[in-house]
Amino acid sequence: MVKSMFSTKRLNRRFMRWLLAENRREKEGPYHKEEAHRQHPWWQVMCLTGVDYFSTLGYQPGIAALAAGALSPIATFILVLLTLFGALPIYRRIAAKSPHGEGSIAMLEHLLSWWQGKLLVLCLLGFVATDFIITITLSAADATAHIIENPLTPGLLHSQSIVITLMLIALLGAVFLRGFKEAIGIAVFLVAVYLLLNLIVIGIGLYQIVIHPEAIANWQTALFAQHNNFFVLIGLAILLFPRLALGLSGFETGVTVMPLVQGSSSDAPEMPRGRIRNTRKLLTAAAVIMSFFLLTSSLVTTVLIPAAEFATGGKANGRALAYLAHLYLGNGFGTIYDLSTISILWFAGASAMAGLLNIVPRYLPRYGMAPSWALLNRPLVLVYTGIAFVVTIIFQANVEAQGGAYATGVLVLISSAAFAVTLSAHRHNSTKGRIVFALITLVFIYTTIVNIIERPEGIKIATFFIGTIIVTSLVSRVWRSTELRVEQIEVDDNAREFIAEESQGAIRIIANRLNVGNEQEYLLKEKEVREDNHIPPTDPVLFLEILVSDASDFTDVIRVTGVKVGDYRILRAESAAVPNAIAALLLYIRDQTGKIPHAYFGWVEGNPIQYLLRFILFGEGDIAVVTREVLRRAEKNSHRRPGIHVGG
Repeated sequence: MVKSMFSTKRLNRRFMRWLLAENRREKEGPYHKEEAHRQHPWWQVMCLTGVDYFSTLGYQPGIAALAAGALSPIATFILVLLTLFGALPIYRRIAAKSPHGEGSIAMLEHLLSWWQGKLLVLCLLGFVATDFIITITLSAADATAHIIENPLTPGLLHSQSIVITLMLIALLGAVFLRGFKEAIGIAVFLVAVYLLLNLIVIGIGLYQIVIHPEAIANWQTALFAQHNNFFVLIGLAILLFPRLALGLSGFETGVTVMPLVQGSSSDAPEMPRGRIRNTRKLLTAAAVIMSFFLLTSSLVTTVLIPAAEFATGGKANGRALAYLAHLYLGNGFGTIYDLSTISILWFAGASAMAGLLNIVPRYLPRYGMAPSWALLNRPLVLVYTGIAFVVTIIFQANVEAQGGAYATGVLVLISSAAFAVTLSAHRHNSTKGRIVFALITLVFIYTTIVNIIERPEGIKIATFFIGTIIVTSLVSRVWRSTELRVEQIEVDDNAREFIAEESQGAIRIIANRLNVGNEQEYLLKEKEVREDNHIPPTDPVLFLEILVSDASDFTDVIRVTGVKVGDYRILRAESAAVPNAIAALLLYIRDQTGKIPHAYFGWVEGNPIQYLLRFILFGEGDIAVVTREVLRRAEKNSHRRPGIHVGG
């Protein structure tokens, strides 16, 4: 029994070491820095984004037919217009504004200051999580549909869609636990083969329509069965096209991968114009290719496949083009098509998982809103895989049922991107740009609202992710609030001179809240501190004043300036949190002078809970107590720890 218990503990320790073992050279501590990426030609990077974007052809035609029926080709045409003249111009602008892969969220991050800006980003991250998690689960579910509907698949597996989907997601998680890296070469191969096979299937479909003109006649009959007026049909298609919004996915990924795009040798690091130009080529080429396939696939599947086959349980449900591949090209070619579709859908899940793993270090640690283990890939992979399991079970691995949640994430991100570009045009006094992009924004907002009303499960899932992210982020922020939170300290010549003068004897620093800033203020403060703490009148003192900049920030580069008011010497700086900045400066002075500094504070009066909240939200609070705790955490050796004195 005892031996078994020790063996279990040993296994648990080994598992935890493996789980938390991580190569941190790309993280460089808790704060995200841009990584050095191997760059590739834009068309190769387009294939990397294409495993997500182009793979929607596996299920988009079927979802479109279910949503719009005979109107599917017309609604798809409207979607294509919105893609080419709405989403594409928006993201071409974003590529110019975020050449290092920050995406539209980074543009919006700076719209609001203080906590409002942080909460906006957290909400958008909730929609990003919705988009990426549903990409994983929906792609795996559609890959499962292609597996079980293949004629060569044993009948025993036909009722095991949830189990197969969970296995595919587990396999994806297992690959990432071993350290999977995105491979451009694999993406290029998968996309090239997949698009070629789709081109063949669509070509055969168009040929069948040509040699069987009655198929077009039957479609027209179904199209005009309820309304004979063409303009009424266009109006209905406009109302229905939001249900087809899955075809807009991929643009946000396109700008996120910009650091991988090869620019020109003359590119400046701050504004790599060659990279921006090539990324615009990437976005345009992807949009044009996808528009062609969306239009043609919608036409051939709607005209050639009976409506009943699109419904749940039908042979074309979630796999319309695969249905045509088996029907017209035989089971051999159909099986090859299925394998290609399964591969690219699985790789789309891999791309989404990689995106999720990159999102956390890009934002949350910078806000102090991620626990330490969130910097490591393996724990995050387990969390994301578990969430994907839950979503799959909730939706019963149904492709069409998850479409609403996926579309919600995609549309909210595109709408927010359109709003950011509109605001940017407004700030640059571009009247034409302001009007055009405002109209595009309104169209996307309309599309988003319609999608949410018709399929509210998407906003429910997004709300869950947003709530989870906000709660865990705030808990992490509180937990990490007593870290030093200082990246670097820079002092000017005056401040350096004051510190050197003070180091000739005992270093005594008086923390002062700046009010009027005249000699009378410092005279009274010095008199009070000397009396309360019995400081000899012959010992010189140095004042320290920290002004709160943006309390919602987490880390700072503290710039200290030396100021003289009469005979009084003052060190002044700005920081997001006063106690943390004081602690960091005390340690800096200790390291520069070799002497232990002593800081003097007054007691605060009032409810301690109120001061705790003031510290978390406004960076102030009971400064002496928090400064002492920050120093205790930063310096374990009590003999080398700066002294904190409170009098009054």
